[in-house]
Amino acid sequence: MGLITKEKGACNLSKKVEIKEVEKAQNRIASLVNKTPLIESFVLSEKMGRPVYLKLENTHDIGAFKIRGAANKILSLSTEEKSRGVTTYSTGNHGLAVAFVAKKLGIQAVVCISSRVPKAKVDSLKRLGAKIEVVGRSQDAAGVRCYELAKEKGYTVIEPFDDPFIIAGQGTIGLELLEDLPDLKDVVVPLSGGGLLSGIGLALKSNRSDIRITGVSMEQSAVMYESIKAGKPVEMEESETLADSLLGGIGLDNHYTFKMIQSYMDQTVLIPEEEIGYAMAYMMDKQRIIMEGAAATGIAAVLGNTIPHQDGALAVIVTGQNVDMSILLQVIENYTPKKAEVDFA
Repeated sequence: MGLITKEKGACNLSKKVEIKEVEKAQNRIASLVNKTPLIESFVLSEKMGRPVYLKLENTHDIGAFKIRGAANKILSLSTEEKSRGVTTYSTGNHGLAVAFVAKKLGIQAVVCISSRVPKAKVDSLKRLGAKIEVVGRSQDAAGVRCYELAKEKGYTVIEPFDDPFIIAGQGTIGLELLEDLPDLKDVVVPLSGGGLLSGIGLALKSNRSDIRITGVSMEQSAVMYESIKAGKPVEMEESETLADSLLGGIGLDNHYTFKMIQSYMDQTVLIPEEEIGYAMAYMMDKQRIIMEGAAATGIAAVLGNTIPHQDGALAVIVTGQNVDMSILLQVIENYTPKKAEVDFA
């Protein structure tokens, strides 16, 4: 596993999202977004020797946390902007969120995706009535087409992560954790473009600076991880991974999330593919929870004992459940719970 730990005073935020924006978001999205359950995982608590909780963002209508940011951004648009329609680019879950919110509000939506987006997410996008454009083999390629559409049609681009409204919307998860878990000491957050960790980090660290935040990514194409190592945003080719939701660049002209991750994240862990698969199988067997590979990275980090022990509760953000049945069957066949227990013992 790769690991980066935070250097104190490593950065200053050039563009800031304030905690008051997260609080506004909590009120703004209440009509479309329900508070998600927080449950203790007794099997993980027993293995860790401390209370381990699961924040079930997979229980949203779209099966993923992304609805929070999308709702906050779209609800903040003017009447004129809504009438012109919206467009976005996505590895799948953000596109689902934009399509869902747009349908609820009667807004036209065009979602640009790459050919890597799993069939389960494409099928869900179609059911939500969004227009889909499949472009290239990466989220970055889909992003180029998204901005072309915005220029041609006058659509408003709903960024997947590097936007203050998106970050504030995702940050409402942090406010819910503070409400439900006073003894919170550690939070494990899947990390890609950084909108989720930036928002949660802002919400938690603004209220409790002692809470430790760990970002988790897959080993291949972990762009934010490599960017933090390099001290600036970098580009990478996308690779095949079970954690497909964590693919995509962070933008060389990143305005918010890169600096926020530098400021709020205490350590980063990279998870090998086999451990992502084991974590998916383990949770299906022991907890009866289906989760996509991106969500399983957090579970793998816990099972692999990569979070240094301290007294108090640990929360894992279960980001989504939108995974192809074919992938689940492969996970069941190749990563049995028995094998997982041996590897994570």
